[in-house]
Amino acid sequence: MRVTLKIKRFNPEQDEKQHWEEYQVDVEPSDQLLDALNKIKWYGDGTLTYRRSCAHGVCGSDAMVVNGRNRLACKVLMKELGNKVTVEPIRGLPVIKDMVVDMEPFFARYRAIKPYLINDNQPPADRERLQSVEDRERFDDTTKCILCACCTTSCPSFWANGEYVGPAAIVQAHRFIFDSRDMALHERLEIMNDTMGVWRCRTVFNCVECCPREIDITKAIGEVKKAILEGGVGG
Repeated sequence: MRVTLKIKRFNPEQDEKQHWEEYQVDVEPSDQLLDALNKIKWYGDGTLTYRRSCAHGVCGSDAMVVNGRNRLACKVLMKELGNKVTVEPIRGLPVIKDMVVDMEPFFARYRAIKPYLINDNQPPADRERLQSVEDRERFDDTTKCILCACCTTSCPSFWANGEYVGPAAIVQAHRFIFDSRDMALHERLEIMNDTMGVWRCRTVFNCVECCPREIDITKAIGEVKKAILEGGVGG
């Protein structure tokens, strides 16, 4: 099948603002959008710039706006997109070139919630810190996040104010807040209770609809809000 890709381009060395360019490319219905972009870059226009790595929906590198919706280019097939496809960079982050955006503001929010296990107790000498199946299931969904930024850059609250911590950081906070082995519960809840924290969520559900890992992000945000109101997990 022959498709037309309308791609939003920007080269800081020669462009004052973003503009659209169109490309015709022959693809198989089962090809990924990433395959189509690769064909353009490798055989048509080598200046086209985008991030990609694993091509299997694990690294989260190739997030972009596809037909108006945040997607991973390696997770969407051409047969799902039709004969005319628009591709543009994810929104709310500074564009460096073409589909490549500056991810530093996103990762700064991620680092702010201290995304690592905090436990000052001496670990057992002969084994890891054990956890029951039930305790592990409590935060299983939010362990699936690959930090692709699809959720955060689809969020109107983030578009309105880039200081908002964003859905991805809240998901990461949830993963540790509800981990029975972690000892920084109240520290993280205090971070989430900030004016740019969890309360800025307006429950638009954009994050849920675009998450390539199908995480129930809005549910996780609601659980963090409830934990703050109850003064901790379980009250």
